[in-house]
Amino acid sequence: MINTLADRARGLASLFWREVAKFGAVGGVAFIIDNGLTYYLMHGAMSDSEAKARFVGATVATIFSWIANRFWTFRHRRQENVLREFAMFVLINGIGIGISTGLTALAKYGMGITDKNMLFSAGVVGILVATVVRFFAYRFLVFNKELDDEPEFSHDHEIIERHPHGQDAVKVPGQSLQDPDVPGTEPDHR
Repeated sequence: MINTLADRARGLASLFWREVAKFGAVGGVAFIIDNGLTYYLMHGAMSDSEAKARFVGATVATIFSWIANRFWTFRHRRQENVLREFAMFVLINGIGIGISTGLTALAKYGMGITDKNMLFSAGVVGILVATVVRFFAYRFLVFNKELDDEPEFSHDHEIIERHPHGQDAVKVPGQSLQDPDVPGTEPDHR
C-alpha cells in the first residue's frame, strides 16, 4: 500500500513537472509585465489610482499569459472550442486579477496604507496567491483536453485513475494496465 502511494505520488509529480516549469516561465514574464507596468503607472499617469494601475498591469499580463500558455505551456491540452477556452481563461484570470487588485484596494482603503511601495507589495502578495489558483484552474478547467493522442503523454490519465474494482492497477511501460489479482487483465503484447 505504501509503495503504491509512493508510486502514485511520484507519477503525479512527473505528470506536472513539465507543465509547472513552463507555467512558471510564462508566469515569470507575466509577473514582470504586470508589476513593471503597474509600478510605472502608479508612479505616473495613475499615481492616485493604485488599484486601477494594478488592474491595467494585470490585464496586459493576462493577455500575454493566455497566448503563451495556449501555444506553449498547454499546447497539447488546447480545447477545440477556442471561444470556450478563452472565456474560461478570462473568468479564471478575472478571479486572479480580483485577488491582486482586491489586496491592493484592501491595503489602501481598508487599512489606510498610503505608501506606494506597501500598496505595490500587497498586489504582489495577491499575485502569488492567484498564481497557485490559476495553475490548477488552467490545468483542469481551461486547457484540459486529454493527451492520449500524444505518445509521450498517453499514460498520464492512468496515473490517477483507479481500477474499476477498487484495486490499484499496475502500469508496466509498453503494456496496457494490468492487475495481477484480477483475471482478464493480462499484459498486452502488441
